[in-house]
Amino acid sequence: MSARRVITAIAAAFLLAVLLTPPDFDRLTPAAFLRVPAEALAGAVLLLVLPARARRWTAIAGGIVLGLLAVVKAFDIGFDAVLGRPFDLVQDWALLEPAVDYIRTTAGGAAAIGAIVAAVLVALVLITVTTLATARVSAAAVRHSTATVRTVAVLSVLSIALSAPGLPIVATDTANTAVAHADAVAAALRDQERFTAELSVDAFRDTPGSRLLNGLRGKNVVIAFVESYGRTAVEDPTVTAALDAGTRRLADRGYRTRSGFLTSPTAGGGSWMAQATLLSGVRVDNQQRYRTLVSSDRTTLNHTFQRADWRTVGVAPAISRAWPEGEFFGYDRIYPEADLGYRGPRFGFAAMPDQYTLSAFQRFEHGDRPTMATIALLSSHAPWDPIPRPVPWDAVGDGSVFAGMPSGGKAAESIFSRDPAAVRGDYARSVEYTMGTLVSYVETYGDDDLVLILVGDHQPASVVTGPNASHDVPITVVTRDSAVIDKTSPWGWTEGLRPGGAAPVWPMEAFRDRFLTTFS
Repeated sequence: MSARRVITAIAAAFLLAVLLTPPDFDRLTPAAFLRVPAEALAGAVLLLVLPARARRWTAIAGGIVLGLLAVVKAFDIGFDAVLGRPFDLVQDWALLEPAVDYIRTTAGGAAAIGAIVAAVLVALVLITVTTLATARVSAAAVRHSTATVRTVAVLSVLSIALSAPGLPIVATDTANTAVAHADAVAAALRDQERFTAELSVDAFRDTPGSRLLNGLRGKNVVIAFVESYGRTAVEDPTVTAALDAGTRRLADRGYRTRSGFLTSPTAGGGSWMAQATLLSGVRVDNQQRYRTLVSSDRTTLNHTFQRADWRTVGVAPAISRAWPEGEFFGYDRIYPEADLGYRGPRFGFAAMPDQYTLSAFQRFEHGDRPTMATIALLSSHAPWDPIPRPVPWDAVGDGSVFAGMPSGGKAAESIFSRDPAAVRGDYARSVEYTMGTLVSYVETYGDDDLVLILVGDHQPASVVTGPNASHDVPITVVTRDSAVIDKTSPWGWTEGLRPGGAAPVWPMEAFRDRFLTTFS
């Protein structure tokens, strides 16, 4: 075979791979490439019926479009692997910055720059090679038009014959990808108006502070957002044992616990959208909604506590730069990473262990007014390795005690380069650590006035959950005050830190109004 024919064969194989690659991470198997791409058959017919002068430019234009769709497919595969959904051409560009921050945090600045450069180069090369390959294969198909017609006819008949008994021989992934993304763009444009209308419906916007939260007067209310704490965690034996042990330990100290489930608007990432959903009472499932929300006058849980004369505090160890939208939520004081005074090593993505975050909050906040705090706990953030060890609370200090741990400061490996079973084990241990830390915090610093609400922000990545996992996350109330816990009886939540299988599932956006209705 001549070199020219070899190159043409390689170009054809490349185009088939581009056309047959499914946009879903879970379908990326060898069987996916044992099909006939309907787009290739249609493209061959189109080229044969076009006038000669139009063929070349049609092939080039088609190659560019196919290359762009290949880039979109690559984004789809990545988003599906991490977030369990395809890439949104309108909404998701803003998520690329947190992705780069994640690489910078876990692997270093050089790795982040390298990832950006590599991604741009891969996209440009993919578009260029796809365009050149399309032009070359198209020219060959036209030169050998008789063979092309016969091949298209045979494959078309074969496809129809094999499709009849239900064999998935015909592939339309690329065309489906284009249609799906076009529909998503149209839906995103319509969503803006719909969300604005949702924001205007706010049952508690004008409620005076004297009529708010009277069932919690005098209580210090802490909402702890536990990173990646989803339904998958409470189905893991390691976490189950930790939760059941924690329930018994808290009961021995006089605490009562009740748990249920919320359905998060996101999965695998996007913690800020889940937190915004719970605090605002509207579903925030994309960046456009988040930006619209934080520029609105929507009443948040923090605002209602503030209006009812609580001091409101946000502890945000993941915030390492200016955060202007923080003003929207209604905090009297925000503690970003720089203000928490941590002097120890990082553990994976987490700037500091959860034990230090809780210790710093306890050290900094001792006011005369009751406090309502939201605290972000990060130790269960991917890649779930390394995991800190607990230390005596009186030894936490400025965090330098954690520097002595062998894993402290180690560059984290990608969750996709490790054995999935090992990743799932690390995930379970990280949640076990955070749950144990919260129980220990309550045992050490809790009193009759503490009301702790611990809630997951979203499920972990699909490498942990498996495909088609729900978006459900656990939520738990912990308190010694029977009057407080009894008010939650109509919610139907189950006893203990671990929600039972029959525990109710609410949309996360429903929590704000149910909570305020119950305690006001």
